[in-house]
Amino acid sequence: MIKAEKLTFGFNSTLLFQNISFTLEENRHCALIGSNGTGKTTLTDLIREPGKYIFDGKLSLDGTGRIGYVSQFAIREGDQSVTVYDYLCQDFLALEQAIGNVCLEMESAEDMDALMERYQILLDESDAVDADNHEVNIRKQLKLAELEDKGDLELEKLSGGELKLVQVIRQMLRRPGLLIMDEPDVFLDFENLNGLRDLINAYKGTLLVVTHSRYLLTHCFDRIWHLENGDLQEFEGSYTEYSYSRLQKKIDLKLASVADEEEIQRISKLVDDLRELATEVSESHHGRTLKGKVSYLNRLVSRQIKAPFVEIRQPDIQLPAVEFPEEPTELLRLDNYSLAFEEKLLEQVSFAVHSGEKVALVGANGTGKTSMLREIWKNQNPAICFSEEAAPAFFSQLHAEILNEENSIYEEFFAIGFETHAQVEEHLKKYCFDPDSLRRKVGHLSGGEKNLLQLAKLAAGHANILLLDEPSSHLDTFSQIALEDAICAYQGAILMVSHDFYTIVNCADTILFVENGTIRPMSARAFRKMIYKKHFSKDYLELELQKKDYETRIARCLESGNCAEAQRLCDKLAAVVEQMQNNV
Repeated sequence: MIKAEKLTFGFNSTLLFQNISFTLEENRHCALIGSNGTGKTTLTDLIREPGKYIFDGKLSLDGTGRIGYVSQFAIREGDQSVTVYDYLCQDFLALEQAIGNVCLEMESAEDMDALMERYQILLDESDAVDADNHEVNIRKQLKLAELEDKGDLELEKLSGGELKLVQVIRQMLRRPGLLIMDEPDVFLDFENLNGLRDLINAYKGTLLVVTHSRYLLTHCFDRIWHLENGDLQEFEGSYTEYSYSRLQKKIDLKLASVADEEEIQRISKLVDDLRELATEVSESHHGRTLKGKVSYLNRLVSRQIKAPFVEIRQPDIQLPAVEFPEEPTELLRLDNYSLAFEEKLLEQVSFAVHSGEKVALVGANGTGKTSMLREIWKNQNPAICFSEEAAPAFFSQLHAEILNEENSIYEEFFAIGFETHAQVEEHLKKYCFDPDSLRRKVGHLSGGEKNLLQLAKLAAGHANILLLDEPSSHLDTFSQIALEDAICAYQGAILMVSHDFYTIVNCADTILFVENGTIRPMSARAFRKMIYKKHFSKDYLELELQKKDYETRIARCLESGNCAEAQRLCDKLAAVVEQMQNNV
């Protein structure tokens, strides 16, 4: 299906990947993972349209035929007043119309050969997409995605998450030889995320999916491509198995590198002793022995196995340092707040946020969470009141609200008070931006890099209440974990909109559950229990936490050189991985 040999590509003096090779066979479901900014979207674009790029190496797409694509954004285009069902029928109706037009031409045409060829091509395409049964197939897909009640709804009435799922369904109904999806899970609520999971698992064709979703990675894929540090690693199996395999390989490499280092130290000492002896005793066999040992030492050094410390890039996210009195201070209050567009979304909502409190706004797509958070930030509604002590700051899922995409990264930070290039470089190295990248325009960054840039701007301020709208979206797995750690360590207050289950259960003290036009407060424990019952198999979350704990401890052991303890922990991790595989 797809085969690359020694593929090398970069732009603007930045080398994204070098001499990478990979294959993807027919009907496999492959996840493409890697840190933010490593070139995942660029690689998928190159596969989709290789003629647009100048690259070294070989790339062959044998038998792929048409390539389908789902963007990471739910793009609204065309007539949004059509119903979901009619939208999904459009391709089939167009094909039916094309066949009908050829038949009409045949009634009066003199040259039938060309028309018969066109007619046969259209019939083959109709068979390939099962056009005769398209109505049944559409209903099946909508039911699978838990959208069966949305078929008669106009597209403009759909939430962003629902529209994203409908666009996934449309691409799947086209049955392309290869379907590429770039972060299709971004901004999806729990129900829609499960719908996407079911669509992926039921799909019979070949899939290449860029994703950072820990949930989808665990439940959906049988092949992993990991793009990191300019290289690509292939793995046959699930993401859970891959995570374990990678740690075990690190331990093996560390043990081998330690053995090599010990042998090099032994031979180096022997060479030093022989050199000293050769200066004292001028016998030819001492010189020959010394020459032989030096040659052996050089071979050892040249073949030495390097310690596996080319780590995944993980940012050191730090939110503003703030202090409050021991007694909680009210920073934000909403009294009888209402929100309406064409119809009422929220009515007479009241709640407060206190210092040190981490509050998550949670609910289905389209219930008004982001609109309310943005209105809180603007603070122009009399139902919204910040206290005098409050110093709010906003993180937006719409990057252009906070970042000037025409600025260079340097310029973006000069605009908020940084004075020298060195100050910007020192601040941003914690967020995995190297100095060579800081002259790039903000608009050229990946979605995850823009998120990290927003977080870096927050960290440079003095806000004591953060309004975060989907802060973990677009972030790679390691950055998500770093963000969770930063939120937990932050002494200020947070009001956060998120659909990421892990971020919510790992960080929030209180949940404000949005449903039926109102807000229902609940504890994090009650929320976790509710979502666990609806969306996760038995013991899954406990096993996830154990897995994360073991992986962290193994990494620390490797850093300290304690390979024996790392191996002992890895054996325990293997048991957890086996349990997780049985629970998926």
